[in-house]
Amino acid sequence: MYFPGATADRNRADYAVVGAPLDVSTTFRPGTRFGPARVRELAATFEDYDHYTDSHFTDCDVYDHGDVGAAGAIEDAGEYLTYLEGELGDLRAGGTTPLLVGGEHTVTVAGVQSVDPDVFVCLDAHLDLREAYAGNPLSHSTVTRHALDVADRAVILGARAGSEAEWDRADAEDVTVVPPGEVSEWTPDFEDESVYLSVDVDAADPGFAPGTGTMEPFGLTPREMHDVVRSIAPQVTGFDVVEVNDRDDGQTATLAAKLLRAFVYEHAADDSE
Repeated sequence: MYFPGATADRNRADYAVVGAPLDVSTTFRPGTRFGPARVRELAATFEDYDHYTDSHFTDCDVYDHGDVGAAGAIEDAGEYLTYLEGELGDLRAGGTTPLLVGGEHTVTVAGVQSVDPDVFVCLDAHLDLREAYAGNPLSHSTVTRHALDVADRAVILGARAGSEAEWDRADAEDVTVVPPGEVSEWTPDFEDESVYLSVDVDAADPGFAPGTGTMEPFGLTPREMHDVVRSIAPQVTGFDVVEVNDRDDGQTATLAAKLLRAFVYEHAADDSE
């Protein structure tokens, strides 16, 4: 199954949906290996037309690259991320912007490394600033820490959970944490900096997105996440939406798919100006 509306030929595509079904470090409810398929499936009912930008998704030249790696056959996260980074790099070299769909949040490490942004922006319930989790330095709990090896700074929107050590790390000058109650008032301040945007669906309150591995109450509304994605999109050079699993009735995958499309609409509209 391809992402609905992603009908462009690879050689002329401006965007490529890339599934990354990594599911090896999930610490509570597994199932992110099914995330990319669920996102494709639940996007089937969306209208092609976007009234915000007066544009059609089928005119945005989106291509579906399929999934990188076979679900259930991924055991070495480091090897997988190296291969995924190469796939993303090949797409970017051809002038295509990858739209990475996870899969656990660890896949973002490959996305960030392929882009080398100035700023890492993440919608996330968790700080993900651990050096390792359960002895694993390539865990979904270490993503922002790895991103800061590449980016100059990180902005974490909607964070409400982390270890004591993570909150201490978040006090450093290269990290900005915007709590859920302040996200609606937050304004991007990137000037000419390049941005990588990662959307971890657990940033949403579990009432809106229960199909994810590690739920945290008191989160964001879909509307708040939608506003952030659209406001940032024009400056974004790399994008992903991650941590979708198959443990709900489709609410989470629907949200993820809608945010991906919102990003494309706004990013493509800016490029056409």
